[in-house]
Amino acid sequence: MRILKYLFLLLLLSLVALSIFIATQKGYFVVERSKIIHSPKSAVYNYVNDNKNWEDWSSWAVEDSGIKVTHSQNTIGKGSSYSWEGKEGNGDIQTLYVKENDSIIQKMNYDGNSSDVFWSFKDTLGGTKVTWKTKGKMGFGYKVLTVFNGGANKIIGMMFEKSLNNLDKKLDYEINTFSIKVNGLVKKLETFYLEQSFTSKISNVTKNAGIVFPKIIKFCKQNNLTINGKPFVIYHTYDSDNDLTRISICIPIKEKIFIVEGSDILSKKLEPFQSVKTTLTGDYSHNKEALDKTTEYLDANHLSPDLAFSHLEIYTIGKTEIKNPSKWVTEIYIPVKPKVIPAKFYKPSVIKTEEIVPPAKIEKDIPSEF
Repeated sequence: MRILKYLFLLLLLSLVALSIFIATQKGYFVVERSKIIHSPKSAVYNYVNDNKNWEDWSSWAVEDSGIKVTHSQNTIGKGSSYSWEGKEGNGDIQTLYVKENDSIIQKMNYDGNSSDVFWSFKDTLGGTKVTWKTKGKMGFGYKVLTVFNGGANKIIGMMFEKSLNNLDKKLDYEINTFSIKVNGLVKKLETFYLEQSFTSKISNVTKNAGIVFPKIIKFCKQNNLTINGKPFVIYHTYDSDNDLTRISICIPIKEKIFIVEGSDILSKKLEPFQSVKTTLTGDYSHNKEALDKTTEYLDANHLSPDLAFSHLEIYTIGKTEIKNPSKWVTEIYIPVKPKVIPAKFYKPSVIKTEEIVPPAKIEKDIPSEF
């Protein structure tokens, strides 16, 4: 009996000593991991910056099939957030600051532990160097976990390494899987639309479109206007050397309306025009390649661009409909001048419609949303 008392006392003293040891351990931690992601910097930044994608590559989500994730209404950039409930614990992340194609700063809470999270994206040979860093304080429970599992650097570092590997594999497929098809000559019908126009960096068009499209859609709802097709962007000018373009970000509507003077949203009409159509299936980062192929088609078929505007892009299937960039569909139209053929050599040209049917038919756009 006395031996049992000694053993119990020894165990109690050991637990007290262990508790004191754990409590006196440094609660502050810094963990950093880097990896080269084999995809363009803008594509990697945009993918990480959209919280909807985190479930597809973060290790704690990938390894927990029963995890429940809740997103804020806005999932991209400053002010966006998401929370999760999983078998390994609960937490939330909020984005505090972003610098386009460069860095992201976030705040994370995980089972009572608070930390600051930093991302940086740098061009490098073979792709993008992504650095993921976190620093913060541990509660007593997390101190216990780290003491028995090799420390915070090992535990968190392993999660970061797995996540970055998942990110590389996911993006290698999703960003680099794409196809381009030059459909040929088509005729676009007249379109009434609402627009907001401004000058933008070409590299920022996708970001700006993501801001303006919801604004115009909200305007339509507030004024009971029916949206009549897919959102599109008109590139009035396109200066790739200086990364500048004059654009109109547009939502199609059924008929032209009158808008109070002074509004930054205007009502316009796009006249019918003949064009060469190209379909890009894949991430928007391949738009330049699609434009280059279209230009090659114009040259090979001796077609002259109509300089009324540079080109038009319709977002047939976009990120609001499906998360996978490899499945996005963008239709590109470059306006062309009709061929002038001498009367004695005249032979009617065949202009394909959207459905590639006889010339008597004219293309009809399929209504959908961005």
